[in-house]
Amino acid sequence: MEDKLIIKGIEFKSRLWVGTGKYKDFEETKKAIEASGADVVTVAVRRVNIIDRKSENLFDYINPRKYKILPNTAGCYNVEDALRYSRLAREAGISDMIKLEVIGDEKTLFPDVIGLLKATEILAKEGFLVFPYTNDDPIMAKRLIDAGAVAVMPLAAPIGSGLGIRNPYNIKIILETVKAPVIVDAGVGTASDVAVAMELGCDAVLLNTAIAGAKDPIAMASAMKHAVIAGRLAYKAGRIPKKLYAAASSPIEGML
Repeated sequence: MEDKLIIKGIEFKSRLWVGTGKYKDFEETKKAIEASGADVVTVAVRRVNIIDRKSENLFDYINPRKYKILPNTAGCYNVEDALRYSRLAREAGISDMIKLEVIGDEKTLFPDVIGLLKATEILAKEGFLVFPYTNDDPIMAKRLIDAGAVAVMPLAAPIGSGLGIRNPYNIKIILETVKAPVIVDAGVGTASDVAVAMELGCDAVLLNTAIAGAKDPIAMASAMKHAVIAGRLAYKAGRIPKKLYAAASSPIEGML
Protein backbone atom coordinates (compact mmCIF):
# COMPACT_ATOMS: atom_id res chain seq x y z
CA MET A 1 0.00 0.00 0.00
CA GLU A 2 1.43 3.35 -1.07
CA ASP A 3 0.77 5.29 2.10
CA LYS A 4 3.70 7.52 2.95
CA LEU A 5 3.73 10.12 5.70
CA ILE A 6 5.31 13.28 4.34
CA ILE A 7 5.49 16.53 6.31
CA LYS A 8 7.00 19.62 4.70
CA GLY A 9 8.84 17.47 2.18
CA ILE A 10 10.27 15.12 4.83
CA GLU A 11 9.36 11.46 4.33
CA PHE A 12 8.85 9.37 7.44
CA LYS A 13 9.28 5.61 7.19
CA SER A 14 7.24 4.77 10.29
CA ARG A 15 4.12 6.27 11.85
CA LEU A 16 5.37 5.29 15.29
CA TRP A 17 7.57 7.96 16.89
CA VAL A 18 9.33 7.18 20.16
CA GLY A 19 11.00 8.94 23.06
CA THR A 20 14.25 8.17 24.84
CA GLY A 21 13.47 8.81 28.51
CA LYS A 22 12.89 6.49 31.49
CA TYR A 23 14.92 3.52 30.24
CA LYS A 24 17.34 1.84 32.62
CA ASP A 25 20.31 2.68 30.38
CA PHE A 26 21.26 3.73 26.87
CA GLU A 27 21.68 0.12 25.73
CA GLU A 28 18.05 -0.69 26.54
CA THR A 29 17.03 2.55 24.82
CA LYS A 30 18.83 1.45 21.67
CA LYS A 31 17.29 -2.02 21.63
CA ALA A 32 13.76 -0.73 22.22
CA ILE A 33 14.02 1.85 19.44
CA GLU A 34 15.31 -0.79 17.04
CA ALA A 35 12.43 -3.12 17.96
CA SER A 36 9.88 -0.32 17.46
CA GLY A 37 10.83 0.24 13.84
CA ALA A 38 10.60 3.99 14.44
CA ASP A 39 12.74 6.39 12.47
CA VAL A 40 11.80 9.46 14.55
CA VAL A 41 13.37 9.65 18.00
CA THR A 42 12.53 12.52 20.31
CA VAL A 43 15.08 13.79 22.82
CA ALA A 44 14.62 16.20 25.73
CA VAL A 45 17.21 18.93 25.23
CA ARG A 46 17.15 19.90 28.93
CA ARG A 47 17.49 16.39 30.32
CA VAL A 48 19.68 14.32 28.01
CA ASN A 49 23.32 14.86 27.16
CA ILE A 50 23.33 15.33 23.40
CA ILE A 51 25.88 18.11 23.09
CA ASP A 52 28.91 17.25 25.23
CA ARG A 53 30.66 14.58 23.18
CA LYS A 54 33.40 14.11 25.80
CA SER A 55 31.14 12.13 28.14
CA GLU A 56 28.72 9.23 27.51
CA ASN A 57 26.22 10.49 25.01
CA LEU A 58 22.88 9.29 23.69
CA PHE A 59 24.27 9.63 20.19
CA ASP A 60 26.86 6.97 21.02
CA TYR A 61 23.89 4.57 20.86
CA ILE A 62 21.40 6.31 18.55
CA ASN A 63 22.92 7.16 15.18
CA PRO A 64 21.62 10.56 13.98
CA ARG A 65 22.32 9.45 10.40
CA LYS A 66 19.94 6.50 10.83
CA TYR A 67 17.18 8.24 12.79
CA LYS A 68 15.45 11.60 12.51
CA ILE A 69 16.18 13.30 15.82
CA LEU A 70 13.28 15.40 17.10
CA PRO A 71 14.48 17.62 19.97
CA ASN A 72 11.82 18.53 22.49
CA THR A 73 11.45 21.22 25.13
CA ALA A 74 10.20 18.92 27.89
CA GLY A 75 10.53 20.55 31.30
CA CYS A 76 10.06 24.10 30.01
CA TYR A 77 7.43 26.02 31.98
CA ASN A 78 7.62 29.34 30.15
CA VAL A 79 8.00 30.68 26.65
CA GLU A 80 11.53 31.98 27.18
CA ASP A 81 12.91 28.58 28.22
CA ALA A 82 11.12 26.83 25.36
CA LEU A 83 12.63 29.27 22.87
CA ARG A 84 16.10 28.98 24.42
CA TYR A 85 16.25 25.20 24.24
CA SER A 86 14.77 25.10 20.75
CA ARG A 87 17.49 27.45 19.51
CA LEU A 88 20.17 25.54 21.40
CA ALA A 89 19.18 22.31 19.65
CA ARG A 90 19.37 23.94 16.24
CA GLU A 91 22.67 25.69 16.97
CA ALA A 92 24.09 22.31 18.00
CA GLY A 93 23.20 21.04 14.53
CA ILE A 94 20.62 18.55 15.73
CA SER A 95 17.54 19.57 13.75
CA ASP A 96 15.27 22.36 12.52
CA MET A 97 12.37 20.24 13.77
CA ILE A 98 11.23 20.85 17.32
CA LYS A 99 8.62 19.15 19.46
CA LEU A 100 7.45 22.19 21.35
CA GLU A 101 6.29 21.85 24.94
CA VAL A 102 5.35 24.72 27.22
CA ILE A 103 4.08 23.10 30.40
CA GLY A 104 1.50 24.95 32.46
CA ASP A 105 1.19 22.78 35.58
CA GLU A 106 3.76 20.65 37.40
CA LYS A 107 1.26 18.08 38.69
CA THR A 108 -0.80 17.40 35.57
CA LEU A 109 1.84 18.39 32.99
CA PHE A 110 -0.95 19.89 30.90
CA PRO A 111 0.31 22.43 28.37
CA ASP A 112 0.13 26.19 28.80
CA VAL A 113 -1.66 26.71 25.51
CA ILE A 114 -1.34 30.49 25.57
CA GLY A 115 2.43 30.26 25.96
CA LEU A 116 2.52 27.41 23.45
CA LEU A 117 0.75 29.51 20.82
CA LYS A 118 3.14 32.42 21.36
CA ALA A 119 6.24 30.22 21.16
CA THR A 120 4.91 28.47 18.05
CA GLU A 121 4.46 31.76 16.24
CA ILE A 122 7.96 32.95 17.14
CA LEU A 123 9.74 29.72 16.21
CA ALA A 124 7.80 29.28 12.96
CA LYS A 125 8.94 32.77 11.89
CA GLU A 126 12.51 31.70 12.66
CA GLY A 127 12.20 28.78 10.26
CA PHE A 128 11.63 25.95 12.72
CA LEU A 129 9.36 23.05 11.83
CA VAL A 130 7.20 23.21 14.94
CA PHE A 131 5.38 20.16 16.33
CA PRO A 132 3.44 21.53 19.34
CA TYR A 133 2.23 19.29 22.17
CA THR A 134 -1.24 20.54 23.04
CA ASN A 135 -4.58 19.69 24.61
CA ASP A 136 -7.20 17.79 22.63
CA ASP A 137 -8.86 21.12 21.81
CA PRO A 138 -9.91 21.56 18.16
CA ILE A 139 -9.94 25.37 18.41
CA MET A 140 -6.40 25.55 19.78
CA ALA A 141 -5.24 22.98 17.24
CA LYS A 142 -6.45 25.21 14.42
CA ARG A 143 -4.85 28.30 15.97
CA LEU A 144 -1.52 26.51 16.25
CA ILE A 145 -1.60 25.62 12.56
CA ASP A 146 -2.54 29.20 11.71
CA ALA A 147 0.46 30.31 13.81
CA GLY A 148 2.80 28.26 11.65
CA ALA A 149 2.94 24.77 13.19
CA VAL A 150 3.53 22.01 10.63
CA ALA A 151 1.44 19.50 12.62
CA VAL A 152 -0.44 19.29 15.89
CA MET A 153 0.21 16.80 18.68
CA PRO A 154 -2.88 16.52 20.90
CA LEU A 155 -2.57 14.47 24.05
CA ALA A 156 -4.52 11.23 24.42
CA ALA A 157 -4.33 11.60 28.21
CA PRO A 158 -1.91 13.17 30.70
CA ILE A 159 1.77 12.44 30.07
CA GLY A 160 2.79 9.03 31.41
CA SER A 161 -0.71 8.16 32.62
CA GLY A 162 -1.27 5.17 30.33
CA LEU A 163 -5.00 5.93 30.23
CA GLY A 164 -5.32 5.76 26.45
CA ILE A 165 -7.44 8.13 24.38
CA ARG A 166 -9.89 9.70 26.84
CA ASN A 167 -11.77 11.79 24.29
CA PRO A 168 -11.79 10.18 20.84
CA TYR A 169 -14.54 12.57 19.75
CA ASN A 170 -12.31 15.62 20.17
CA ILE A 171 -9.55 13.84 18.26
CA LYS A 172 -12.01 13.14 15.44
CA ILE A 173 -13.06 16.81 15.34
CA ILE A 174 -9.41 17.85 15.15
CA LEU A 175 -8.88 15.43 12.28
CA GLU A 176 -11.87 16.86 10.44
CA THR A 177 -11.08 20.54 10.95
CA VAL A 178 -7.28 20.82 10.90
CA LYS A 179 -5.69 20.63 7.47
CA ALA A 180 -2.38 19.33 8.77
CA PRO A 181 -0.97 16.09 10.18
CA VAL A 182 -2.31 15.03 13.58
CA ILE A 183 0.05 13.07 15.80
CA VAL A 184 -1.31 11.72 19.08
CA ASP A 185 1.20 12.39 21.83
CA ALA A 186 1.13 11.32 25.50
CA GLY A 187 -1.07 9.04 27.57
CA VAL A 188 -1.21 5.82 25.57
CA GLY A 189 -0.51 2.71 27.62
CA THR A 190 -0.52 -0.33 25.39
CA ALA A 191 -0.80 -1.52 21.81
CA SER A 192 -4.60 -1.32 21.66
CA ASP A 193 -4.44 2.40 22.51
CA VAL A 194 -2.11 2.95 19.57
CA ALA A 195 -4.38 0.98 17.25
CA VAL A 196 -7.36 3.11 18.29
CA ALA A 197 -5.47 6.31 17.49
CA MET A 198 -4.54 5.03 14.06
CA GLU A 199 -8.05 3.70 13.36
CA LEU A 200 -9.41 7.19 14.06
CA GLY A 201 -7.22 8.44 11.20
CA CYS A 202 -4.32 10.00 13.09
CA ASP A 203 -1.17 10.33 11.02
CA ALA A 204 1.21 9.01 13.70
CA VAL A 205 1.60 8.29 17.41
CA LEU A 206 4.42 9.46 19.65
CA LEU A 207 5.02 7.61 22.91
CA ASN A 208 7.68 6.93 25.49
CA THR A 209 6.51 5.70 28.90
CA ALA A 210 4.31 2.96 27.44
CA ILE A 211 7.45 1.25 26.13
CA ALA A 212 10.10 2.33 28.65
CA GLY A 213 7.87 1.55 31.63
CA ALA A 214 6.72 -1.87 30.43
CA LYS A 215 7.95 -5.04 32.15
CA ASP A 216 9.61 -5.99 28.86
CA PRO A 217 10.31 -2.77 26.93
CA ILE A 218 11.74 -4.58 23.90
CA ALA A 219 8.65 -6.77 23.47
CA MET A 220 6.34 -3.80 24.03
CA ALA A 221 8.22 -1.79 21.41
CA SER A 222 7.57 -4.57 18.91
CA ALA A 223 3.89 -4.69 19.92
CA MET A 224 3.57 -0.93 19.33
CA LYS A 225 5.17 -1.30 15.91
CA HIS A 226 2.57 -3.85 14.83
CA ALA A 227 -0.29 -1.90 16.41
CA VAL A 228 0.50 1.17 14.31
CA ILE A 229 0.61 -0.92 11.16
CA ALA A 230 -2.64 -2.76 11.97
CA GLY A 231 -4.48 0.39 13.01
CA ARG A 232 -3.45 2.27 9.88
CA LEU A 233 -4.45 -0.64 7.63
CA ALA A 234 -7.83 -0.86 9.35
CA TYR A 235 -8.40 2.88 8.89
CA LYS A 236 -7.52 2.69 5.20
CA ALA A 237 -9.67 -0.43 4.73
CA GLY A 238 -12.77 1.23 6.21
CA ARG A 239 -14.55 -0.42 9.11
CA ILE A 240 -18.13 -1.67 8.94
CA PRO A 241 -20.81 0.63 10.43
CA LYS A 242 -21.95 -0.06 13.97
CA LYS A 243 -25.49 -1.44 14.29
CA LEU A 244 -27.80 -1.94 17.23
CA TYR A 245 -29.11 -5.32 16.04
CA ALA A 246 -27.59 -8.43 14.55
CA ALA A 247 -26.96 -8.87 10.83
CA ALA A 248 -26.41 -12.37 9.43
CA SER A 249 -22.90 -13.04 8.12
CA SER A 250 -24.18 -15.33 5.39
CA PRO A 251 -26.87 -14.28 2.88
CA ILE A 252 -30.19 -16.11 3.19
CA GLU A 253 -31.69 -15.13 -0.17
CA GLY A 254 -32.16 -18.15 -2.43
CA MET A 255 -31.65 -20.71 0.31
CA LEU A 256 -34.07 -23.64 0.43
